[in-house]
Amino acid sequence: MNFKRDICILTQQDLVDASCFDMDAAVRVTEEALIAYANGDVIFPDKVSMVFDQATQDRINCLPAGFHSKKVYGMKWVSVFPDNPHSRNLPNLSATILLSEIESGFPIAFMEGTMCSNMRTAAVSSVAAKYLAVKEPKSIGFIGCGEQAKSHFLGMKAVFPSLKTCRVSSRTEASEKKFEEQLTRFAPDVEFVRCKGDYRAAVEGCDIIVTAISGQEKILQADWIHPGAFYCHVGGLEDDFGVARKADKIVTDHWAAVKHRTQTISQMYQQGLLSDEDIHADLFEIVTGQKPGRENDQEFTYYNGVGLSYVDVALSYWMYQKAVEKGIGTNIVMQDKSMFEI
Repeated sequence: MNFKRDICILTQQDLVDASCFDMDAAVRVTEEALIAYANGDVIFPDKVSMVFDQATQDRINCLPAGFHSKKVYGMKWVSVFPDNPHSRNLPNLSATILLSEIESGFPIAFMEGTMCSNMRTAAVSSVAAKYLAVKEPKSIGFIGCGEQAKSHFLGMKAVFPSLKTCRVSSRTEASEKKFEEQLTRFAPDVEFVRCKGDYRAAVEGCDIIVTAISGQEKILQADWIHPGAFYCHVGGLEDDFGVARKADKIVTDHWAAVKHRTQTISQMYQQGLLSDEDIHADLFEIVTGQKPGRENDQEFTYYNGVGLSYVDVALSYWMYQKAVEKGIGTNIVMQDKSMFEI
């Protein structure tokens, strides 16, 4: 019996060296995954989540998914500890991904998953913006300047080359400065405006608004939003209930999952302030034309995602294939004989 099987170990540096840090490709892979889901190609079981602190929402999640056509099944193991940046000087998110082929069932890759997770979140939001934002947005405003905000900027810029102004606001001027310094090289044609912690100044009048904070605060207010704006809600509790009430369309990545979580619209649903009928669509329904996206330039559209594990698997499998093609990664034989022969 042949016990020998290789597994490819991929670090974040390996993935960067394999040119996987590519938001244009991530948006394409994401849109393809949403279509695959609509076509019944996706295996998408419930995630398992353990919350360790209800106040901070410190948690570790296990998110499995797979694709029949790709013959791959995977799992993202991700920790989200929102207070990390402020109390421990650590990132709030860390992740690893395990991929297996589903012909013989053996694992094929174990990889750093934080980059994939950040790119996936931003890519799904950017696909939502493609269908829900105005056709050629010029301005984007951020509340929050961390890894998710940066990834979202790159995703939105990949979808909308028309973006020329980016306003940013954060708890500290240092993080706003770092945001500008790190992203200017990716988008030299964009004017970055640091708002020195003034959240209203960062988003008021913007075509696209993104909130990506690690805390649980109702920061974004309805009267800051002008007709025609697209709002992307990334984290947990980031906006006042009045923002959702103002929306002409509310779209989620997967409403059946969102309504049981702790996001703004989840809390509204649980308090009886929002019903199933108030949700216009899940994103895949818009991508596949089952329901309309933006229908006029005056609509205020609201998007909220909690994460789709099958997009993580699609994106990580694309990364794995790209690394293998370039001969990047470390192949390790986990077992080459029966334990009774050792």
